[in-house]
Amino acid sequence: TGSAVVVLYLVQVLLLAGIGTAIGLVAGAALPFALAGAVGALVPLPLAPSLHPGELLVAAAYGVATALAFALWPLGRAHDVPVAALFRDAVAPEPRWPRRRYIVATALAVGALAALAVGFAFDREVAFIFVCAAAAVLAGLRLVATGVMLAAARLPRPRSTVARLAIANIYRPSALTPTVVLSLGLGLALLVTVALIDGNLRRQFVASLPERAPAFYFLDIQQDDADRFAAFVAARAPGARIDRVPMLRGRIVAVKGVSAQDLKPSPQAAWALQSDRGITYAATVPEGSRVVAGAWWPPDYDGPPLVSLERRIAEGLGLEVGDALTVNVLGRDITAQVANLRAVDWQSLGINFVLVYAPGAFRGAPHTAIATLTYPNGASEAEETALIKAVAEAFPGVTVVRVKEALEAVGTLVGNLLVAVRSASLVSILAAVLVLGGALGASHRHRVYDAVILKTLGATRRQLLAAYALEYLALGVVTAVFGVIMGSLAAWYVVAEIMNLRFVWLPASALVAAAGAVVLTVGFGLAGTVTALSQRAAPVLRHR
Repeated sequence: TGSAVVVLYLVQVLLLAGIGTAIGLVAGAALPFALAGAVGALVPLPLAPSLHPGELLVAAAYGVATALAFALWPLGRAHDVPVAALFRDAVAPEPRWPRRRYIVATALAVGALAALAVGFAFDREVAFIFVCAAAAVLAGLRLVATGVMLAAARLPRPRSTVARLAIANIYRPSALTPTVVLSLGLGLALLVTVALIDGNLRRQFVASLPERAPAFYFLDIQQDDADRFAAFVAARAPGARIDRVPMLRGRIVAVKGVSAQDLKPSPQAAWALQSDRGITYAATVPEGSRVVAGAWWPPDYDGPPLVSLERRIAEGLGLEVGDALTVNVLGRDITAQVANLRAVDWQSLGINFVLVYAPGAFRGAPHTAIATLTYPNGASEAEETALIKAVAEAFPGVTVVRVKEALEAVGTLVGNLLVAVRSASLVSILAAVLVLGGALGASHRHRVYDAVILKTLGATRRQLLAAYALEYLALGVVTAVFGVIMGSLAAWYVVAEIMNLRFVWLPASALVAAAGAVVLTVGFGLAGTVTALSQRAAPVLRHR
């Protein structure tokens, strides 16, 4: 019966899945110990690998859920396939939906897989976004594959036998189009995403920032020493530019009359409420800022307190122009009206603040100053070291921050992070390659049969190789185009919307990944085709 067939093969699938899961658990549990022995000395933190039964159980659950998610649907179709249709299914499979119970079981298995990914993640929101994005990309890839097959079926028949055969292979029954597009598309999209994020971070944090960043930050300059300090530094760094602004510290205590403790800010703006913030006052728009809403106050403004906010923080706190913001400064609550919102170029590393007040708000209040020193053409190591020593001797209370050292630390941190992300993406690419190889291996029997029939009808080995190469090339190009587009969009979202950095599309990074996908598709496809073409015709025809 159909039910007996489903149970028989479901048990077989679960047994094989159990063996595969056991192999994966052993390999995964052993890998941390192997890495600790191989690269433990290179990591600045002590590595103490150990076995965690809970994580191993979660991994085993992933294996079982994955097997069920991919097995239930085709087994459900097999439940009602007539015996006579089985013979036709090898060359002309009929579109058939399984019974409702198998559809529900498949949905439950897929839901369990997604629930595992989200429920056991450190950040469930990020995991949920990833699951939804992966599902959307897979759905998009399936639509792309369907669109390619429909487009190939409607193309005019070319005169070339090779081209005609290649196009027919793209949309024929049991075509490899959905398999190739699905297996490589998601991995390629991830690889392009990582490559573009990598390139943008390196360009902005390692390449472009040192060219325009100040050489030093000077903190805690006392109000009475500010002019003397500026003259002292100018005498020892002639030609360098000194920027100096007053600085106070305050904590946001209320927004539009609502206590900060009762607010529900966006994740990107929550940090603004967690501790004291640096604030300043200015008569004109600070360098590196531009007003995007409202208007700046006149230079001689002398009225009720006004404040200018960084745009993203204001949006995260629900503030608009005209709203009230209360900040506690030196033990006193100061309520100011939001006069304007600013877009700030934080990448310039110049002096800028989230909160900038009109000068009258803090008239007479004690405060310190913060200053930057920028060399127009850079300075030598000896000149910078001499300046640090001179400032330390003359102004022992001033804190000197050398920007070059901070940038080097950031560059090292970003580099290590990207190495980890690239390593994780390579695992996904490896999985995609294995899926592609398995799919091509599963279709090997069909390729052998096609090759034998075509050779019997007079096709030459060169014609078949050229047709298959053209087919795989077309599939690889389509997959590469989709992967580049989706990966570029994902990278833009991460860089621009999450990291709040300026995104630049780097064609070299994207095109290298795309070229690799095309080469991989053609190489894998032809590797299986060569063996198919070497089969003798008589045994294959007798077997059929």
